[in-house]
Amino acid sequence: MMTLAIHDQRLARPGSQTAALRDYDSVRRAIAFISENWRAQPTIEAVADAAGVTPDELHHLFRRWASITPKAFMQALTLDHAKGLLRDSASILDAALDSGLSGPGRLHDLFVTHEAMSPGEWKNGGAGLTLRYGFHPSPFGTAIVIATDRGLSGLAFADPGEEQVALADMTRRWPNATYVEDHEGTAPLAARIFDTKLWRPDQPLRIVLIGTDFEVRVWETLLKIPMGRAVSYSDIACNINNPKASRAVGAAVGKNPVSFVVPCHRALGKSGTLTGYHWGITRKQAMLGWEAGQLGMQ
Repeated sequence: MMTLAIHDQRLARPGSQTAALRDYDSVRRAIAFISENWRAQPTIEAVADAAGVTPDELHHLFRRWASITPKAFMQALTLDHAKGLLRDSASILDAALDSGLSGPGRLHDLFVTHEAMSPGEWKNGGAGLTLRYGFHPSPFGTAIVIATDRGLSGLAFADPGEEQVALADMTRRWPNATYVEDHEGTAPLAARIFDTKLWRPDQPLRIVLIGTDFEVRVWETLLKIPMGRAVSYSDIACNINNPKASRAVGAAVGKNPVSFVVPCHRALGKSGTLTGYHWGITRKQAMLGWEAGQLGMQ
């Protein structure tokens, strides 16, 4: 049976007053407004009003949050931009294989190395595993970081007031594990994930994938997608030599337990549509826009 050590006070307000979370709350409101009104090409003033900030504050917000202007961010949310991300998507995966990126090593921008737990470890629901977790501010809301002694095993996101729901979602994946809150122990992992200055090949981020063999193969394929690009579900299915399994691939993408690090937000519909994302379409849009900023989109 699952053992879960939870302190209610931390769950009630896990770093909710930090600048990072305040920034994301404004960004989230801006994204929602743009998504609902993009056909009308809203002005910066209208977007700022919806986000609860002044136009100047909106400009500084996006510069601080992702080194990107509000106008460039709006461009990053368009269908045309998504279609551009998909350009030559199948060949991206082929190139990754040709470069030897299908095994441990530098799999994408975060310099990730990975291993998969045995089918038996997954099948028994995590029995015998001790999973440490902590709540940390991130560019995409509160991040729930979950780790084993072997590396990062879970990463989830929550908006204010939804932290307990997100944690429960994660614990249901491995119901027989023991969960222990460890904010200090998981803080270095959170820093390594979200501070781009720490994305260094000499300090690889170790992750542990806990899932079925099929799911792990899909997640390993996601790790090959570089920042600033995307692939379709059918491309992933072909890459794992199961071209008729697009629907099953979509389900596996949705079950990805290490969001952002295993970049399931870079999986799009064939036409560039932003299909479902487990932690919300708004957050998927935020991740793609934030990445556009990291790549210097002007």
